[in-house]
Amino acid sequence: MSPSPIAVFDLGKTNSKLFVLSADGKVIDEARTRPVWRQEGALKVLDDAALFAWMKNELVRVVSTHGVDRITFSGHGCTFALVAGNGLVHPILDYEQEPPADIARSIDALTPDFGETFSPPLPLGFNYGRHLLWLNARDPALLDKTDAILAYPQFWSWKFSGHKVSEVSYLGCHSHLWAPLADDFSSLVDRMGWRGKMPDFARAGSAIGMHQVSLDDGRSVEVAVHNGVHDSNAALYFYRSLGFSDFTLVSTGTWVIVFNPASPLERLDSARDMLANVTVDRQPVATIRFMGGREYDVASNGWARPVSPEAVAAVIAKRAFALPSFAAGGPMQGHAGQFSGPTVDGEERAAVALLYVALMTDLSLDLIGSKNTIVIDGGLVKTGLYSAILAALRPGQTVHTSANAEGSAFGAAALVFDAIGSNPFVNDCTVAEPATVGDLNAYRQAWRQQVDAMAGSDFREKRL
Repeated sequence: MSPSPIAVFDLGKTNSKLFVLSADGKVIDEARTRPVWRQEGALKVLDDAALFAWMKNELVRVVSTHGVDRITFSGHGCTFALVAGNGLVHPILDYEQEPPADIARSIDALTPDFGETFSPPLPLGFNYGRHLLWLNARDPALLDKTDAILAYPQFWSWKFSGHKVSEVSYLGCHSHLWAPLADDFSSLVDRMGWRGKMPDFARAGSAIGMHQVSLDDGRSVEVAVHNGVHDSNAALYFYRSLGFSDFTLVSTGTWVIVFNPASPLERLDSARDMLANVTVDRQPVATIRFMGGREYDVASNGWARPVSPEAVAAVIAKRAFALPSFAAGGPMQGHAGQFSGPTVDGEERAAVALLYVALMTDLSLDLIGSKNTIVIDGGLVKTGLYSAILAALRPGQTVHTSANAEGSAFGAAALVFDAIGSNPFVNDCTVAEPATVGDLNAYRQAWRQQVDAMAGSDFREKRL
């Protein structure tokens, strides 16, 4: 008997999505919402009740319509929940907020060395251990009242199953809480007395409990709840499950996250937002990232239509550039995003923004030592030109793009299918044809010269 469809809640910072995948791995239903991050006093927090209500309502619909009998979760990074009993001890923090300067100085002194956690020092809540320390500084009794510290996907696994678990790909994602080489919690966890608040581990995709769904017709149906996973790590798992082995993954969305398993960890430079992620199977992976989707939105002035090759060729000819960075984090921290060359507007400004994101990806690939096959997943695939420009910038590497562009959701589903002894996915990736949009190499060289000048004399040597 074939498995019933699986529901995956793919929970992003800006957009949260539901995908229903059939037993043969096809999307047969989907829905979307925008999570609400509201101001509560001095803090910005998630309206978790509203998101939970949407998820429950959608689950009723897809169980009734498609016979879904399993759910799982893929979640964006940098986010955690403090829980006790049946509820939150404190609202879930928006990771894009900086602690006050005096608190930041004191809590940053507590974080472990980069060589232990491979978590670079980052602003805001990009290291979520930093936000844990912030809450502890605001109210030292808060953690005493906490039964469990749950990563974001595990918060939702718990909400639906009632079972609290930990998961390594999320804890190992630049949190300051995990020591990848020791395969254990970091010294910060023990120094703060938090080890006892970390639930036992369950592998991503494993079944951890059941959820009772009350249907509109009066029936009650049990749905198996599977442990969630960090979103870009799920994408890495998905492409490995398709048969890719020696490859660099470029996972795109709000963030552009570049995984290169072939790169030694010694290559990582903490000042360039380089880090070790940890796979669902507990292996550290060299990674570099920047907030590419967010930066494109800012630099393009919110352009939401396709960008034509003609517009790209025009701005290359004009030598109009965007220079880093238009969002926090990334390999060019401490620099404010700016434009150089002739002023551009409308589609041409969007073309400059698209070239910027492609060039930042190209730079990141150099910094992470990528010489193998490249696989591009996520929202930027839909632009078409992003992959083609990157293929033109990297002529020595084959660039693959995925037809579904939802690798994190598909990876979460693949983990569930694996747990029940099935693997329905086939490799439908295509090779990107290099773009022909003017003298791209000269444009790249001019952009790099400006970036090198911004970064200082040692930057060029570090990326070679």
